[in-house]
Amino acid sequence: MSIETEHHDRPLRADAERNRTKILDAAAKVFAEQGLDATLDEVAAAAGVGVATVYRRFPDKDALIGALFDNAVDEIANLASVAPSRGNSWDALVWFLEEALQRQCANRGLREVVVGSTYALDRIEAVKCRIAPAIDLLVERAQSDGYLRTDVVGADFPIMEMMISFLGNMTATVAPDLWRRYLTIILDGLMVSRGAPSALYVVPVDTMLGEALRSAHRHARRSL
Repeated sequence: MSIETEHHDRPLRADAERNRTKILDAAAKVFAEQGLDATLDEVAAAAGVGVATVYRRFPDKDALIGALFDNAVDEIANLASVAPSRGNSWDALVWFLEEALQRQCANRGLREVVVGSTYALDRIEAVKCRIAPAIDLLVERAQSDGYLRTDVVGADFPIMEMMISFLGNMTATVAPDLWRRYLTIILDGLMVSRGAPSALYVVPVDTMLGEALRSAHRHARRSL
């Protein structure tokens, strides 16, 4: 099923555009806190508009999620495009991963929009065309400069992000930066050579494991 956001043959009036922006900003905040199970009534309340106004801009929740998805893709694509300016090719790749993961781990709704929504599944090829070339360029530059092992490919990185962002979402309330520990471990494994292992984010991992499992269990029960 293809889900489309609202299209306009002519520009929105200024007040309508302001309402649309308010709704998208509110939806991003509500979904960040509650995930995609939040209702349009809750989004409307957070935006300070009536629910009818939300429906005028977005006919259903899927359309709203679709608009947020497009915004998320734009943001990730922009991160990938500006990353080469962030130092050498290894620093650029690391910066991109950290920035993308920071957003996904701090925002449960963003992760669900990017990797778990029907809209994401419907648009996977379009997303690959938009983002994959920029990630491939970061990977190829780091490999050419001798930083990154040559047996990894650009498509490995979205999978790594999915793995780490899942952990980040599950531990957000008990150890919001725990994901950085595992990103560091993965990065050390990706680098061709390093004088010494990188310092890890230090937390009581044994304790955090139990908390993470309990958080995952609560999330799974809410999703039933």
